[in-house]
Amino acid sequence: MRIAKCPNCGRKSIKHGILKSGSQRWFCKGCKVAFTLQIDTQAKSFKSFLNWLFSKEVQKDMLGQGHTFRRSTKRFWSLWPLPPKIDEPRDVVYVDGIYLSRKLCVLICCDDMHVLGWYVCRTENSRAWTCLIERIAEPKVVISDGGPGFAKALKSVWPLASHQRCLFHAFCQVRRYTTSRPKTMAGRDLYLIARELFWVKTSESACAWIEKLRNWRTVYNTFLQEMTTDENGNKRSTHERLLKAESSLLKLVKQHTLFTFIEMADISVPTTNNYIEGGVNAQLRDMLRSHRGLSLERRLKAVYWWCYMHSPRPLSISEILKVMPTDESISLIYQRFNERNKVDYSIPQWGDGLAWNELHKSTEFPTYWD
Repeated sequence: MRIAKCPNCGRKSIKHGILKSGSQRWFCKGCKVAFTLQIDTQAKSFKSFLNWLFSKEVQKDMLGQGHTFRRSTKRFWSLWPLPPKIDEPRDVVYVDGIYLSRKLCVLICCDDMHVLGWYVCRTENSRAWTCLIERIAEPKVVISDGGPGFAKALKSVWPLASHQRCLFHAFCQVRRYTTSRPKTMAGRDLYLIARELFWVKTSESACAWIEKLRNWRTVYNTFLQEMTTDENGNKRSTHERLLKAESSLLKLVKQHTLFTFIEMADISVPTTNNYIEGGVNAQLRDMLRSHRGLSLERRLKAVYWWCYMHSPRPLSISEILKVMPTDESISLIYQRFNERNKVDYSIPQWGDGLAWNELHKSTEFPTYWD
């Protein structure tokens, strides 16, 4: 039996006649209101749009060979999903950035279950990281791959949070300088020392690893001091890449971000940010690969929609259509603020300008500046 609920109070309603058009009329005993049910076709179309976006289906296989689908879902590309404000602190969060083009990056923060926030920027920098994490409650530990500017943003926004550097990215940075098959004995030993990071589990093994890294410099100090003269007569280190690889590890040791997972005894802290790499970024890349050919703006909105629908408490389909801003509404906001700034700059405000009589002795209360 078909049952309708009141749109005001949500109570069950009873049938109350039929209109001339043939539609069933309903009556709510609590609100004393008669109403008819209206099918929300826009919400139904938007749900099918999201289902297509998160799947591997191509538009050619949709109804009408894709023409009907594109026509019915075209208006949904103008929506912009907004990130939520997270007030509940987490124990561990992961941060990383995914590049959609050379000058377009989306910074993402997530925990083990949901995406907590996202922010678009040109490149990774401290200002962009600050805008991302200032809407999220301060966690106990943050795991990152060492993106540019994140340490500065972490210190200013989350000063009490501990920072764990991803060990796999630390190892990859050393491998980038030494390669996986070093040709020198010093390079082989440093490469093996970097690989031993994955076997460090206790504070004793961490101290032994740090001591081994310092002994490496002592053993190969004479070899590392060799200099080479270029064509212009300038001297530079012959083994500069080995020195950079060692410096990348020593920097993490001095910053105390390499073995944070050992210091946090009350919670379990992962040593890598594999969850955001495989659980979020890999899913986003797979989605964009399945729908390749989208414009840069639509690729950005696709990433936004995936992140929003995997956030802790996304709104319902009908509420999203009512609340989320569109391209037109955002343009009006920018236009309004632009006009306001023009007025503020054109009209002198209190203290903006200097009056001639204030600088000379022509008033009743003269000033003696000249």
